Amino acid sequence: MNAVSQVFAVIAAAVHLLAWPLESFLYGHPRVRFLLTGSTADAPEVRLWRFNVGFYNLFLALGLVAGLVLLHTGHAASGRAVISYVAAFMAAGGITLLASEPKVWRGALAQALPAAAILIAEAF
Repeated sequence: MNAVSQVFAVIAAAVHLLAWPLESFLYGHPRVRFLLTGSTADAPEVRLWRFNVGFYNLFLALGLVAGLVLLHTGHAASGRAVISYVAAFMAAGGITLLASEPKVWRGALAQALPAAAILIAEAF
């Protein structure tokens, strides 16, 4: 796996690590809600859903970290496979988010672009 792919794997992991506390623990703050949804309106009925989605982001980030660890500890094929799968999952999630709610395009791009860059860099 080339250096460009690895750099974007670190960036994608960082984006998802940042999203984890925002969605799971800090969603109650109006500024965080605005950052994530474009609105400060509270929706307490989605608290459990947001909490779960935050952890989904944590687990995706940890998947990239695990892939990078595998890559650098003599398990290159496994590391590439894990990173490629998680990147494809992230990119597809970002595309799905954008298609389902265009007003959250910033979050969708933050999720999809670094992951897509991993896949594109690996193709060359």
